[in-house]
Amino acid sequence: MSDENENSAENGQDEIDDFIDPEPSFHDGELSFVGGDLTSIPDELSKFASETRRLDLSFNTLQYLDGLERFSDLKELVLDNNRLDDDVRFPVLKKLETLTLNKNCITNLDKLLDNLQQNLPSLRYLSLLSNVACPNQLSSLDKDEEDYQRYRYFVLYRLPNLRFLDSTPVRPEELADAKRVGPFMRTVRATEDEISNDVEPDKSKETNSSFTPLPPTVRQPDKHIGSFGKSKYVYYGKHSEGNRFIRNNDL
Repeated sequence: MSDENENSAENGQDEIDDFIDPEPSFHDGELSFVGGDLTSIPDELSKFASETRRLDLSFNTLQYLDGLERFSDLKELVLDNNRLDDDVRFPVLKKLETLTLNKNCITNLDKLLDNLQQNLPSLRYLSLLSNVACPNQLSSLDKDEEDYQRYRYFVLYRLPNLRFLDSTPVRPEELADAKRVGPFMRTVRATEDEISNDVEPDKSKETNSSFTPLPPTVRQPDKHIGSFGKSKYVYYGKHSEGNRFIRNNDL
């Protein structure tokens, strides 16, 4: 029995080790390395590059895509649940049709679209859900359907060849609207320097002033100061709506 228990324990540990330290899997043009701790694409995957049509690197901690240029025949790329941010750069991949970037750290939509427009000419399917750059309730509870629709118009204006954006196909009428209003849907975000300048005033521009809205001395509550006199203006109340409710016996 002790031998059986030891074998069972070893098998269980092997399963845990496999889960903690996954190995790349390649089959029929599909290369997968999911659930590891990759911060960049490992060199060991390069041996599959020329034959890979679909690459799945989801559920890692990717911050860089160095080495992705070797996958020149790639058609589908899955990068969900990583740590890619506004510094991510996609190399030229002329055959790439599908790109999913759900649950990353992308905030600058303009910068990302510049890169995709330039280097992924065949892109048809794109998903950016749960990024700040994709303003819906998955990324922020204060966003609504109108915010998301503005985002869709802008993305489709920049990438008019898309056939599927996030979880929804692109309708012909939506694409037509995007061509018309898309240029005006761009969201401008203030930079950290601009925000800090607004919060912290420029002390070099401050000037000394003797003006103060407060009186020069503070009067005690029991020392009243008042004045009286006769006004040279007489008010007859001809245009006062309130006078309609005053009767002679009230005067």
